[in-house]
Amino acid sequence: MEQEISGVLIIDKPAGITSHDVVARIRRLLKIQRVGHFGTLDPFATGVLPISLGKATRFAQFYLKSRKTYEGSICFGFATDTYDATGTPASEPVPEKPEKSEIERAFRDFTGRIQQIPPPFSAKRVGGVRAYKLARLHQPVTLGPVEVEIYALELLQYHSEDGVAGFAVECSGGTYVRSLAYDIGRRLNCPAHLASLRRTAVAEFHERRSATLSRIEEIVREKTLAQLLVPLEALLPECHELIVRGREEKNVRHGRQFELAQFIRPERGQKSNRTPEISVLKILNADRRLIAIARHVSGGIYHPDLVIS
Repeated sequence: MEQEISGVLIIDKPAGITSHDVVARIRRLLKIQRVGHFGTLDPFATGVLPISLGKATRFAQFYLKSRKTYEGSICFGFATDTYDATGTPASEPVPEKPEKSEIERAFRDFTGRIQQIPPPFSAKRVGGVRAYKLARLHQPVTLGPVEVEIYALELLQYHSEDGVAGFAVECSGGTYVRSLAYDIGRRLNCPAHLASLRRTAVAEFHERRSATLSRIEEIVREKTLAQLLVPLEALLPECHELIVRGREEKNVRHGRQFELAQFIRPERGQKSNRTPEISVLKILNADRRLIAIARHVSGGIYHPDLVIS
């Protein structure tokens, strides 16, 4: 069965389970072994979790730094040890809450490239040990700052009475929204934690195409999985495509590097030896089936790094 299923399912993950739990459930449901995901989602968070099946599991490397969008809420008044609502209060309650204008100004300050320290309860390694394991043992956790990018950060609503601010954020892969909430609280001199979080998109995978686990179970029983499965050819939609035939296709399938210029006919007024600079190429055969992903080597030379048999 594994030979017949390759692609991505966009799961709407419920709160209370881990990303690994979802992978295990899909593995049992479809009775296949090669199942993975593109980007961990914290247990208390909900929303988009792309689950890769079969040959699609090899595409995780291309989604490590993908943009992600979230909607959530920040509770001002006290911080927690996990930086979110699942943790233990780590500060005394502060009765005075920030003004809406102050939060909006802080949001602007945190937009762009910033240095962010991951939360102690995270999967980052400290001396070869996961940080969260040390934090659970109440051992000191020292993590260095990491550069991340906040492309957009918008205040959606604010209830000054209880100090809860609804927000939307688009950020680079590797960003901890929990740390963002914590750091904004520190900037405003009002301890804060992430009260809720829902991921609405990962790269090209959006919640409008997502399905709950119960819905996945239904379509498996109905044998209509294909209607929700994102095929390999639809992955990495922003990458340029190259169609190969005959001997060229055979060479790509054997992992042999090639020169892009030999596949491109120059347009009128364009020099024949001018090759566009493209970092990654999707290679398709004459039937428009994806057969490889090639990376730029140098000049016009590309190498098929991922060959799909």
